[in-house]
Amino acid sequence: MTRTVRPCGDTGLLVELDTLPEVLALHAALAAAPPDGVVDLVPAARTVLLRVRSAADLATVADDVRTREPASTADRETDGEVTEIAVTYDGEDLDDVVAHTGLAREEVVAAHTGQVWTVAFAGFTPGFGYLASDGDDRLHVPRRSSSRTRVPAGAVGLAGEFSGIYPRESPGGWQLIGRTDHVLWDLDRDPPAVLVPGARIRFRAT
Repeated sequence: MTRTVRPCGDTGLLVELDTLPEVLALHAALAAAPPDGVVDLVPAARTVLLRVRSAADLATVADDVRTREPASTADRETDGEVTEIAVTYDGEDLDDVVAHTGLAREEVVAAHTGQVWTVAFAGFTPGFGYLASDGDDRLHVPRRSSSRTRVPAGAVGLAGEFSGIYPRESPGGWQLIGRTDHVLWDLDRDPPAVLVPGARIRFRAT
């Protein structure tokens, strides 16, 4: 694993990596045993940001990050519970996904439900997680050529290498394959989001 550690502001470190699997592996290792002084970890597609308690801790944390062994796939697969989310697969773009992948409709559903997805990182809107597959790339599809101005809350979609669920009504350009009633964002819950980085998700067809 090649990693570059750069300062980020007065009390932050940005770790740059080459691939998303490397991000998942390093984030899992750091989340399981955070370096002394780290108060927050923020993964993204090719980086992990560490927010550190004080500037005095930066050098020690940087040394830890440079030498930290990434978590193995086996460790990540057995770490923590898997949240099941029920989905009705009747999305507006399901036939387009069929055309992109060459799979039948039932094969698209089987590929989506037949694996455990990991929340790689969060963004776009509160509660939205970018879900990475466990290595099955059959559902890699492009975003829509034009975005919708309104995508309903609970819409389940695909874009690039990711799957995702819209936690609230918003614009969006993902290929919609289904919908769920699962509440993904609730300020009265701790944490408010279901799809937090590192969480593991399995979809179930209804």
